Amino acid sequence: MNFTENRKPKTEDPKIRLRIFLTGVGGQGTLLASRVLGEAALEAGFSPLVSETHGMAQRGGIVVSTVVLGEVKSPIISPGEADVLLGFEALEAFRALNYCHAKSLVIANTAAIPPYPVATGQAKYPGVGRIMQLLAEQVGGLLAFDAGDRARRAGSPLAVNMVLLGALAASASLPFSDEDLRQILRTRTNPKFLEANLLAFQSGVDAAQAAKNWLKKPGTWH
Repeated sequence: MNFTENRKPKTEDPKIRLRIFLTGVGGQGTLLASRVLGEAALEAGFSPLVSETHGMAQRGGIVVSTVVLGEVKSPIISPGEADVLLGFEALEAFRALNYCHAKSLVIANTAAIPPYPVATGQAKYPGVGRIMQLLAEQVGGLLAFDAGDRARRAGSPLAVNMVLLGALAASASLPFSDEDLRQILRTRTNPKFLEANLLAFQSGVDAAQAAKNWLKKPGTWH
């Protein structure tokens, strides 16, 4: 998906190049999150490229999307290129580790959704603590917390995507503000879910501001 029509004059800094890799399972709102990021970037004067790959998205299958900003011609993120990894599910975040580099920021939901082999007893789900430890050893920064719990407390179990977007907005990784993202939520999401979405977004901001959730503080990677 290429957002080709800017709603603001093009103002993007040619020095900015940001690759965001989002991964989760069907039903977590991964694709909506990438579209919100793309819309916010567009409104901020960038020319974002957004890509979506989803198999059995309706049945809990793996869903991957990417958002790329800067002077690039493809939304494809190759292994070792992701500056930010948004992991909507703990194991899927770990599976996407090869897309990160040594300075990547990972924002991971620690809630587990057992894949089919685990649900049927054919395999065991690895310890989430161990998963997070391995992630922290390989990347530049790791913010990890239970986004599912925060979404439920905000009033919508389906708002995990909003929680993670809030955390990303508060991480100082984006070349636009958290208010830019909130404005997109106000104008582009279903009014029935707006209040819960905004509460979930703020909960993500709060999570990023809590030192205990930073298993590894990032350095400067831009």
